[in-house]
Amino acid sequence: MTVGPSFSVTGQRVVVVGAARSGIAAAELLVRRGASVILSDTRESLPDEARLREAGVHLELGPHSADTFASADLIVLSPGVAPNQAAIAHARRAGVPVMGELELASRWLRGRIIAITGTKGKSTTTTLAGRMLEAGGHHVLVGGNIGLALSAQVDDSTEDTIHVVEASSFQLEGTEAFRPWIAVLLNFSPDHLDRHASLDEYAAAKARIFANQEREDWAVLNADDPPSVDLARDAKGRRLFFALREQLDEGIVIAGDSIVRRSRTGDEVLVPVSAVKLLGRHLLADVLAAAAVASIAGVEPAAMTRAVEAFGGLEHALEPVREIGGVRFVNDSKATNIESALRAIQSFDSGLVVILGGKFKGGSFADLRDALVARHAVVVAIGEATPLIHAALNGAVRVLDAADMSAAVRTAFASAAPGYTVVLAPACASFDMFRDYAERGRVFKQNVARLADEWNQAREQ
Repeated sequence: MTVGPSFSVTGQRVVVVGAARSGIAAAELLVRRGASVILSDTRESLPDEARLREAGVHLELGPHSADTFASADLIVLSPGVAPNQAAIAHARRAGVPVMGELELASRWLRGRIIAITGTKGKSTTTTLAGRMLEAGGHHVLVGGNIGLALSAQVDDSTEDTIHVVEASSFQLEGTEAFRPWIAVLLNFSPDHLDRHASLDEYAAAKARIFANQEREDWAVLNADDPPSVDLARDAKGRRLFFALREQLDEGIVIAGDSIVRRSRTGDEVLVPVSAVKLLGRHLLADVLAAAAVASIAGVEPAAMTRAVEAFGGLEHALEPVREIGGVRFVNDSKATNIESALRAIQSFDSGLVVILGGKFKGGSFADLRDALVARHAVVVAIGEATPLIHAALNGAVRVLDAADMSAAVRTAFASAAPGYTVVLAPACASFDMFRDYAERGRVFKQNVARLADEWNQAREQ
């Protein structure tokens, strides 16, 4: 199958699997490009059925049909769809090409691609890099795993467009020819082992971000994170490292009060550290990565600084919520794995209550023990992972149970004293209790607001 402007689906029968955001965007794009499209989803109904049918998309709801898949000319997978399902495997054996939505969209883009992946920090880095490029005068479209699906960007793509794409392992595993001009790997640690068969499979998916790069492309890498550097060992592109801890002779580092690009000719000051408004030192690494991208793209330091100064962080990523009775509440619902939760915990001093739990994705809660003990932390456990949290942490820290988020917020507040911080850093997926991490974060904030109202009313009586 061809790649680039000559790639065509005109007259072809294409099955898109999964009717979430990316699958819907792919189905609509394929119709506009002349394909006969079947959108297959295991749900019995969809909220957008009427609009999809009006757009020319045929719907096949309920159990996937092996015959439908095997008779297709092409199958496109939404990122949430596991590629090893029986009907998909049967179609592959029948010779049907299968690709992910990211791969499909990239074949029609006219602009250059900056792809950003990693176990944590993707959304912050992607958003900030996009804002730096915009401040520098570039035509930028940000999306992928956040915002607009890449398929929804194709019609607006020009030769001057820069697509800044957050790329998850689920998206990257479905790529064949996907080639970023700049590929960023922020870090690597165990995650998504409920979906990937092994850590090696997860690593291989992440490494695909470099697979098709050429010598004129760039790989931006975290010198503080050896596992991610190792994943890029076969990358062909030029390398630009960033680091908070490692001393680099060349790369993006902190020197004095500034983020600088260091080279053999000296340091170019990019952004003053004082411009960064984000909680957590680990988020400073994301700013360095974004600055690396912007520097490669030729963005002036003054434009980078304006973007950083105006960036207060993302919702659900170490997001300050409010203070009640001297207790600060922080929402880090995006901390969906052990490593992300550890970084969140390490962002605070002693006097900490951590709401942990949800649908377990792999790793070990024991990895949080030392950081929790050092901060005299209390843990409030929620969701399916509660027994695992007790098994890993009992005897080291106090672990309390809560049946839902309302109880978790109240239990956490009752366990805190003025000067404490309560942080939602679940280290788990949300699907046992919520639709996604965003709903979990919103429910957390709603319950904090309700608690604040009750607290204020009680004080007035």
